[in-house]
Amino acid sequence: MKYVGAHVSASGGVENAPLNAAKIGARAFALFTKNQRQWVAKPLTEESIAGFRENLQQVGIAPEQVLPHDSYLINLGHPEKEALQKSRNAFLDEMQRCQQLGLKLLNFHPGAHLGKCTEEESLAIVADSINWTLEQTEGVTAVIENTAGQGTNLGYCFEHLAAIIDQVEDKSRVGVCLDTCHTFTAGYDLRTAQACKATFAEFERIVGFNYLCGMHLNDSKPDLGSRVDRHDSLGKGKLGLEVFRYIMNDARFEDIPMVLETIDDTLWPEEIALLYGMVAAQ
Repeated sequence: MKYVGAHVSASGGVENAPLNAAKIGARAFALFTKNQRQWVAKPLTEESIAGFRENLQQVGIAPEQVLPHDSYLINLGHPEKEALQKSRNAFLDEMQRCQQLGLKLLNFHPGAHLGKCTEEESLAIVADSINWTLEQTEGVTAVIENTAGQGTNLGYCFEHLAAIIDQVEDKSRVGVCLDTCHTFTAGYDLRTAQACKATFAEFERIVGFNYLCGMHLNDSKPDLGSRVDRHDSLGKGKLGLEVFRYIMNDARFEDIPMVLETIDDTLWPEEIALLYGMVAAQ
């Protein structure tokens, strides 16, 4: 079964996110469990935790179909010790919040080398950061999101994802989220069924679909290989609709949260309906 939703607001408390997801017809969703642009946030209250769990049950969305996103400030591949520890502490807090909420996944961007070390060295730091965090938590999988490759960001090629996973000790708690916009602007074509077949075959060969834990479904404003991260509404960007039709009819994308981060949230109900409407009759 396909589970489609969007990255919804948690304004007023995380307990509101499931209700916001239900309003747009979502069967999955993403959220920030704290302000994504601040290092430190107040702990979740018992009231908020209980409310989130109750509302999740009320709207009929399973914890496995929620894909929280960590703070944009975190850089788990930071080459400088003090800044790296700050990021690791913040990431641990994010994982612990997921644990408290009964969630199974935490999506994050792998980080950046900032021109201060090689990509390989920074990828090893990311893996070490994941190992450090997993040792202190349980039940939550660290989900690495591929990136467009802006600046010195890691994760723009499938080999980067594989290199991180290879160095993670507990492989049962590491996975990948593929963003269609990021994949395309990083240089992997997805504009036709044939291109999708080739790109996803490469992903299977290098990383493996057994590690795929989620998707971000976004069209792209920039062109193929531009290395720029700018999302667009479905069918309004350079990707077009064929990739989304392909994903909605490919069994390898079953039973994972597939989340819209498209730019016009007023279109989300329409985009969710559009995606479900693409599923071919069995």
